[in-house]
Amino acid sequence: MATGMTDAGKVNLFGLDREGLAGWFAEQGEPAFRARQLMQWIYRRGETDFAAMTDMSKALREKLQRLAVVEPPVVVGEQLSADGTYKWLLAPAGQPDTRNAVETVFIPEADRGTLCVSSQVGCALDCSFCATGKQGLNRNLDTAEIIGQMWLAERQLRSKDGGQGRVISNVVFMGMGEPLANYRNLVPAIRLLLDDLGFGLSKRRVTVSTSGLVPFMDRLHAEVDVALAVSLHAPVDGLRDELVPINRKYPLVELMAACDRYTAGKDRRAHVVYEYVLLDGVNDGPEQARELAGLLRNRSAKVNLIPFNPYPGALYRRPEEGRIRAFQDRLHHAGIRTTVRRTRGDDIDAACGQLVGRVQDRQKRHFRDIPIKQEAPRREAQP
Repeated sequence: MATGMTDAGKVNLFGLDREGLAGWFAEQGEPAFRARQLMQWIYRRGETDFAAMTDMSKALREKLQRLAVVEPPVVVGEQLSADGTYKWLLAPAGQPDTRNAVETVFIPEADRGTLCVSSQVGCALDCSFCATGKQGLNRNLDTAEIIGQMWLAERQLRSKDGGQGRVISNVVFMGMGEPLANYRNLVPAIRLLLDDLGFGLSKRRVTVSTSGLVPFMDRLHAEVDVALAVSLHAPVDGLRDELVPINRKYPLVELMAACDRYTAGKDRRAHVVYEYVLLDGVNDGPEQARELAGLLRNRSAKVNLIPFNPYPGALYRRPEEGRIRAFQDRLHHAGIRTTVRRTRGDDIDAACGQLVGRVQDRQKRHFRDIPIKQEAPRREAQP
């Protein structure tokens, strides 16, 4: 059980899932049901002060104040787009380091409210079209920093309209970083999102996006089995090697087999969402559309086309609208369910691929140097 320690030597209980909290209370000689009580106070009621948790005895509350704290991350910046999209800059609790902060984005729709969550400060995968990847990697977020994005966004949004109910209906791990490269801290955060004592979201409303870390895709399926999105962006290995360098480690034949395993045995509605950033003159032509349709034919697939969102220094251009629609039409005619993601928040650099946060003292590591297999079975052992 991993817990964070404050400078005062107290344990930060924020971000521990039900199992982690029960284990900590057991170490203190307290019954497991205390974890249920504390989770309800933190995640259902948004309370961080032990003194206010009145269904616990005074002696226990005093004990908790001596030993522990509940410290979520802190908001150090906020922007509101003209289209209603919010973006927050978040830093760790205790000693906020605004040099290395992450961004989280809330996208309001008529029928849902989606929070786009970051998992790392920066990213080491270096996809050629992504602003986050150009920042390099500083560090993984801990579970408290990941789940804290949901906790803080809910509080911020409720305070603006005076509401008490849930504002956020969907969570997508599509912010800064590669979620599966931070698997150890990602899974407890997902469990808190799904837990009825946490945020109570359904598995279909939590989506993890990956560039293709195959061993961890199998582990995710076995352990929490939420919705999966795959950053595909090219239908053949040669082009994908250039756009998404992790493809050189896990090429398409391995990636697509992992996607097939992810949907195997599920109900007929289950599918993988394939994200495809359209880059003018690079991957948006008739040939790429035909190849993509062939790759996804007879698979449980939905394609989400994402017109490229420019950022300073970008090497690519956004295709014209007619070219975007022609690509979509070719996929539709091939029987592939396809949508075009509407650009949101680009006036505050909150659109897909634009998140950069503040990443200093970064380690610009190539994907080959990332120890992404240290917690996973060997590839030969994959089913």
